[in-house]
Amino acid sequence: MGKTVLMVAEKPSLADALSKLHANGAVTKSMRTSRSCPVFEYNGTFKGQPAKFKFTCTVGHVFSLDFHPAYQNWHTTQEESLFFDAKTQKEEASKSARVVAHLKQEAKGCTDIVLWLDCDREGENICFEVLGAVKDSIWDWRNIWRAKFSAITKQEVMWAMNNLIKPDQNQSDAVEARQELDLKVGIAFSRFQTKYFQGRYGDLDASVVSYGPCQTPTLGFVVQRHDDIHNFKPEPFWRIRPTIVRDGQMIWPDWDRNRLFDHTVVKILLQGCSGQKAKVTHVSSKRESRSRPGALNTVELLKIASKTLGIGPHHAMRCAESLYMSGYISYPRTESTQYPQSFDLLGPLKDQRSHPRWGSHVGELLQRGITRPKTGVDMGDHPPITPMRPATEGQLGGDDWRMYEYITRHFIATLSPDMHYQRTKVSFQIGSETFSSTGRVIDRKSMSFADMLPHFRAEDDMLPEGIRQGEQLEVKDLELYHGETSPPGYLTEADLIGLMEKSGIGTDASIPTHINNICERNYALVGSGRTMMPTNLGVILVHGYHKIDSELVLPLVRQNVEREVTKIAEGKAKRHEVVEWTLRIFYAKFKHFTQNIGRMDMLMEVSFSPLAKTGQSMSRCACLRYMKYIPTRPQRLYCNKCEQTMALPQNGDVRALGKMCPLDNYELLLFTVKDGKTFTLCPACYNDPPFENVGKVMGCNECPHPTCEFSATLNVVTGCPDAGCKGYLYLDKSTKPKYKLICNHPNCSVMVRLPKCVATAKVDTKQVCQGCDSNKLVITFKDEQSSPLADKALKHVGCACCDDYLSTHLIELRGKMMNPRKKGGKGK
Repeated sequence: MGKTVLMVAEKPSLADALSKLHANGAVTKSMRTSRSCPVFEYNGTFKGQPAKFKFTCTVGHVFSLDFHPAYQNWHTTQEESLFFDAKTQKEEASKSARVVAHLKQEAKGCTDIVLWLDCDREGENICFEVLGAVKDSIWDWRNIWRAKFSAITKQEVMWAMNNLIKPDQNQSDAVEARQELDLKVGIAFSRFQTKYFQGRYGDLDASVVSYGPCQTPTLGFVVQRHDDIHNFKPEPFWRIRPTIVRDGQMIWPDWDRNRLFDHTVVKILLQGCSGQKAKVTHVSSKRESRSRPGALNTVELLKIASKTLGIGPHHAMRCAESLYMSGYISYPRTESTQYPQSFDLLGPLKDQRSHPRWGSHVGELLQRGITRPKTGVDMGDHPPITPMRPATEGQLGGDDWRMYEYITRHFIATLSPDMHYQRTKVSFQIGSETFSSTGRVIDRKSMSFADMLPHFRAEDDMLPEGIRQGEQLEVKDLELYHGETSPPGYLTEADLIGLMEKSGIGTDASIPTHINNICERNYALVGSGRTMMPTNLGVILVHGYHKIDSELVLPLVRQNVEREVTKIAEGKAKRHEVVEWTLRIFYAKFKHFTQNIGRMDMLMEVSFSPLAKTGQSMSRCACLRYMKYIPTRPQRLYCNKCEQTMALPQNGDVRALGKMCPLDNYELLLFTVKDGKTFTLCPACYNDPPFENVGKVMGCNECPHPTCEFSATLNVVTGCPDAGCKGYLYLDKSTKPKYKLICNHPNCSVMVRLPKCVATAKVDTKQVCQGCDSNKLVITFKDEQSSPLADKALKHVGCACCDDYLSTHLIELRGKMMNPRKKGGKGK
């Protein structure tokens, strides 16, 4: 009896590509339980037996870590309880994709599973997430396999299938440890900071004042350079700059002293040079070389992308992943800068010999023989980033092409000879002072790596020919140059990436995310030349951490944590021991931070306005005073009398309705996404839903109140027509007479517009359609002339789904989705 093997990749495109490379014949594609995860089926052999293969995928992580619902409410949970008391739980990462149900279904009847997840720690963790989903069908460790691969090629896939290994629990545990630490530490600090400062200041312009064990030291580097610039005090200096003439050619040598900070001394030295000739005291000429670059790892690629291509690290990583999944390059997340001795360097190089841009260079290189890449470091994870098949600009285009072009040129350059040049140095003596000038002539007769990398190319810098020792040359001019020392420039993204790597902040895969986070959270901006410039909020936060506990922003603590997490991955430490040790360190720091938050607040109050002096009157509080609307991020309401802040949905407009909530006597609001969905809400109910079985926030479109004219009870019509949505269409009366049916699920964009001739509309919950159980609509028309009905009736009652008139005249739209305020943030 043959085997049935379930193969699981990390993304649909990878499952597609890998299945076609592995299959010997045709592959059948089908969509089943999940709309996001296709299944590719084919026949073959496995472990010497006939086998049916089912190749499917996840869409990244199957599960995500979060706190138990009892600890998710910001107002009822004490932040210090999040360290040890709060329970965490695994939740399906993308419920709409139904990945867990899909994997369970596909695993039924399978004898073996081969895990084709990305070959890094995160991929190893997803392996065990997949195994957790299929454990009811595949549980025997003897039937569980891991494929290790570095490229999407036929050769690599077949090698992986012939060399299957077991998943590494230690690496998965290391990821789980970091997830738990980042969740608990990040959210505890972030919740406390956010509640404290957003309850005091109205113009912070930040949805969440977040802290992250990696994010905050990253910001610290940016602010440190900003402080260095602002604290810099220029000093005046002077230098002697002579102009020497030989056979009509000018020479501007450099002073060997470079510069002096004493004006009087320099003037005396200048006087000693006046009226003197320049004597050539030494002439040297030798052949030197500039070494080719080392093999390319992730960090170096990100630095080059930012510095040379002008592509930010976050976008650069996306481009690299896209190229990898399409089979153009090897796995882009690698720390290695040295190829294994067994790596076939000639194969990828030969693939490029017909390329229109660099084929001639490759042909000459193959003819003369390659130069072995420089010695680097083989981390044992993946080989350096390598082009795996040729591509043209027409095939890729945009930034994908620019990234591919650089990766390919860099690879060819590592196999090319060094760049050689003749370096000449001439020393002069004028009076008692010595000067020197250096010239360079590039050897252009032989090929070099610089032919592939334009930013490494150098121009000739020639000195007059035939200069001999002992010559006496005319000094045409002696200039006393006055200048000032200048501050360092702002860190570039490339500089920041280098500092993060050196200090152990983040991994090669997560560095782009941390840089992107400090920009998205309004702590830093990317300026001209891709420089990193902190915002006022970013500067104050870092200065505030230093006033309370510098270790919160310096990289030392995170370095120690990463060192311990690595021990877990290597099997040298237990996950629970590392987690508990680290949490105790941060718990002590959190207690000290909360007790001394006033030190940071002293900086805040200088730069930001109190809530009481911010915003404009909007709607009535339960105390009958008007609440102020704070329009800056996050938009919210504030009551001066009650001294409380109410969160609002984000990225839309809000206005008062003039009607009160029957539950708590707050004035209702109408929230509108431009060109999109609308819904009413009570500020109190939205922030603290009074009913069970509703989400973390609640609008009137989800409220089960039996009599409120805006509640879901009186306005829901039918289920959402989107098959994957669990929401309901409700009648939106706020834009009358342009009535719409809108889905009440926050992540669904479905809207249905009623005919324009409708004058009024309401839901009759007492009249239910016998065919589909929908509540019927009661609509009226202005007059007989505007009535579209055959009998010119002014009133019509019918089901939106089944009625002959309504079902054919409703117009389905897709509006912009609402963005409820996301409370929290893991602060990674």
